[in-house]
Amino acid sequence: MKRSEINRVISDTIAFCKQHRFALPPFAYWTPEEWKSKGPEAEEIRSRKLGWDVTDFGSGNFRKTGLTVFTVRNGKLNDPGNKKNYAEKIMLVHEDQITPLHFHWSKTEDIINRAGGELVVTLYNSKADQVLDRETPVQVQCDGVERTVPPGNNVILDTGESITLLPGVFHEFKALHGSGGALIGEVSSVNDDATDNNFLGGLPRFPELEEDTQPTHLLCTEYP
Repeated sequence: MKRSEINRVISDTIAFCKQHRFALPPFAYWTPEEWKSKGPEAEEIRSRKLGWDVTDFGSGNFRKTGLTVFTVRNGKLNDPGNKKNYAEKIMLVHEDQITPLHFHWSKTEDIINRAGGELVVTLYNSKADQVLDRETPVQVQCDGVERTVPPGNNVILDTGESITLLPGVFHEFKALHGSGGALIGEVSSVNDDATDNNFLGGLPRFPELEEDTQPTHLLCTEYP
């Protein structure tokens, strides 16, 4: 992805959050220059990779296949000093913008439609060889209510609704066509995007960057 596109995506996401009255924490607005002045007091932000995360999953077409994430809080796996066993994200999902099929090895997560359009979540179980199970129904909870979903079928979340996804459940999501972009929350166990994602077809989690301009905000993988 070009840096200019990432800058624009972050700016648009900040505006979308403000439109829907979701207040981001102060470090969401720190510039690269401000980051240079941050010492050990900001180590949790660095080590937990809090902050901005924009990806096209290697597609080269962010608006078709991509996701904008801001990690608000997170613990750290395999850290004996970690006192947080939870994580929280806010995500902007555009109409028809796909987050491709994937599952998590260890993370349990609630995906919550906070505001905006409807979210379409496609579900499959996984087999022992980590491929799609196209035969067995998926058992999920939506706001505490058990549901059985045929393989490959969708759950549509309106604002305020949520779905709980357990490890090993393949899921893909997008905002419903015609409903507008969706502001999506994620509340989960500790998150590690470097090791805990299994994308169907081996898609990359993070994009390759083309530095065509200076960054307005640093991504969570770039802190000094």
